[in-house]
Amino acid sequence: MTYFQTVTPSTLSRTAFIAAFGNIYEHSPWIAERVYDQGVDTHLDKITGLHERMSAVLMSASLEEQMSLIKAHPDLAGKAALQGELTASSTSEQAGAGLDQCTPHELARFTHLNNAYKTRFGFPFIMAVKGSNRHLIIQAFEERLHHTPEQEFAHALSEINRIALFRLQQL
Repeated sequence: MTYFQTVTPSTLSRTAFIAAFGNIYEHSPWIAERVYDQGVDTHLDKITGLHERMSAVLMSASLEEQMSLIKAHPDLAGKAALQGELTASSTSEQAGAGLDQCTPHELARFTHLNNAYKTRFGFPFIMAVKGSNRHLIIQAFEERLHHTPEQEFAHALSEINRIALFRLQQL
């Protein structure tokens, strides 16, 4: 198991813990708050240990809380990205997948797919884009548009947990 390089969760006060991990889940510090309130021990000093606990908090949250978290995510290659309004993590993740280098045609395709997805499911398309590229993301969009709303809700939560793991691995 891998330990964090820059922080030791078990040694942090509640305030410091939330400051360190409150943005792991997009605009949702309540996950870090609940993890801390469940009790912090050395198990959380391992990336997998903290990720498991954070994932469990998300999966045990109410449907309203889960939907709020899903809706807190930005569109991929969307308006917020183009206007520089993403969180630092989202900006880095989208740039790493080349979404900041889309052609005008690709941007139009992303806009169309984002709109179609939100119309069908009522929330933004979420994909952990680390290690991916804009072509694979467009392909995933097209495939997932055929899922049921229940499948996509579950898929969104799974992708959010993958994003969280990638973000924890950066610490």
